[in-house]
Amino acid sequence: MKKILCFSLACLLAASMAACSKDEDSSSSQSSSNSSQSPSPTSYTATKSGYGGDLTVRTIIENGVIKDLELVEDNESQVVIKRAFPVLKERILQENTADVDTVSGATFSSYAIKSAVADAMAQAGMEQPEIGINDKKEYEAVTLEDVTTDIIIVGGGPSGLAAAITAKETDPQLKVMVVEKLDILSGNGKFDLNFYDLFNSEAQKAQGVEDSKEQFIADMQDAGNTPERLQVWADGEEKMDAWLRSFGVTLDYNYGGRNHMATKDDYAGPMIQQKMEERANALGVEIRTGTAGTDLIFDGEKVAGITVTNNRNQSYRILTQKTIIATGGFSNNQQLLAQYAPDYVGYGTSNQLGTTGDFVPVFEKYGFALENMDKIRMIPLTLLPSRDVTNSGSGTVLVNQDGQRFVNERSSELALAEPIREQEAVWMIVDSQKVTDHANVRKQVKEQRFQEVATLDEAAQVIGCDPETLKATFADYNENATNKTEDEFGLVPERAVLEEGPYYISRAASAVHMTKGGVGCNEMAQVLYENGGVVDSLYACGEVTWQSGGYSQSVVFGRVAGENAAKAITEKA
Repeated sequence: MKKILCFSLACLLAASMAACSKDEDSSSSQSSSNSSQSPSPTSYTATKSGYGGDLTVRTIIENGVIKDLELVEDNESQVVIKRAFPVLKERILQENTADVDTVSGATFSSYAIKSAVADAMAQAGMEQPEIGINDKKEYEAVTLEDVTTDIIIVGGGPSGLAAAITAKETDPQLKVMVVEKLDILSGNGKFDLNFYDLFNSEAQKAQGVEDSKEQFIADMQDAGNTPERLQVWADGEEKMDAWLRSFGVTLDYNYGGRNHMATKDDYAGPMIQQKMEERANALGVEIRTGTAGTDLIFDGEKVAGITVTNNRNQSYRILTQKTIIATGGFSNNQQLLAQYAPDYVGYGTSNQLGTTGDFVPVFEKYGFALENMDKIRMIPLTLLPSRDVTNSGSGTVLVNQDGQRFVNERSSELALAEPIREQEAVWMIVDSQKVTDHANVRKQVKEQRFQEVATLDEAAQVIGCDPETLKATFADYNENATNKTEDEFGLVPERAVLEEGPYYISRAASAVHMTKGGVGCNEMAQVLYENGGVVDSLYACGEVTWQSGGYSQSVVFGRVAGENAAKAITEKA
């Protein structure tokens, strides 16, 4: 019977129980006889289990008042924690309690931080609040006055930020606003190792890679784009590296073809997200987080804005000249997957938690074109519980709970995912050569996403299987690799696994990475009706649209949407 992958909140909650220590300020040793002086601030340090492992917080409390928080050490995704911690710290200091709303998009990190602060409160003699995994206070529904802007962008990922930046660069006088439903700017691109499909880059030139717009178009001509959108995509990719470098994004490592990272050991995604946020702020883009777009506003046939509700249950209308939807896909919405891509129901996802397809029902309601909604990108392997995308190529060995291989590890999409899902548990084991060869595995080992073991006997202990069975599994694998023979699963291993440790082991699963179908758009990023007509004043970009590519294509058409929306306003004026 197939076993659907799920993540156990109970395990994380239990693991979060840890010691809290009181560290008196050096000034607290002053004589207590001086009763006219107030007690000195005291620091309390607690370690809890976060999303990626242990997380340590120091809390400063004085006279029952939380004065400061410091994140001492953590193993969280840095692109998340660096955005989430300041938001949570502000809430805790403002409310003087750990009982505050969880930062959406950083649930487990928030829980760990709040639990550490709650322990500190108890140590300081304050009332210790109960902390839940997904705390959110109930707020009375309130309707606020209308807000006006020139361009509204719904979604603060790479595509939405690219649209906002390009709109302001096209006409700096325009008022541009971004709303993002999560409490931090998001988008799945911030986790990505690779900014792919990029050509005419400085890194390509440095490596002597020969490429051209004509070659790009030839390579992508059967990917499912109209000739017009393919041409615009190619034009955008040709200019992309220079545009990114204009505000500090330096993708200096080309590791073949059109694949780019920041450096050999630094992912592209975190740098792009950080620099885009900085650029948007420098240009004066107004950004409202914790604010979800809920519907479109029409003035006759023209889209005239959106309705929104924020995380305090305040609803209002944003009236605008042009609207851009960049809300991402629906990887995290099982109902929409069941409706459009039922083969993928029940899988976990490597995508960010905001990809719930909020505007798909809106598109359906107004009769917009929806294209290729059944096309899904599966990631062969992600690590558990972190959901980190990892390398499934040469040197990866998968075993089940019994320490036996059960599948061709190089299978693609569902051919790999379905056998993995049928197992009670799946373990990914790699050697030190794999760590040397692959940047994402190297990063994940450094961040302790894998457990290091010295021998296969120790790996068997981690799995809970017979060590002789596991060693026999690897002996058979290496024999096929040495003899270049096909195994029972149809794999000729590319190389033998090293006979000497260390080895690195982690639970693993396949996952839905992105939904590729979405609302139909023309080459100007204008949204289309089912009959092919253009929806007046509405644009879309990124994973919310049908697109054959992913990360860099999202940024390209974000720029296309922002530029065309801005030009339409400026030229009309």
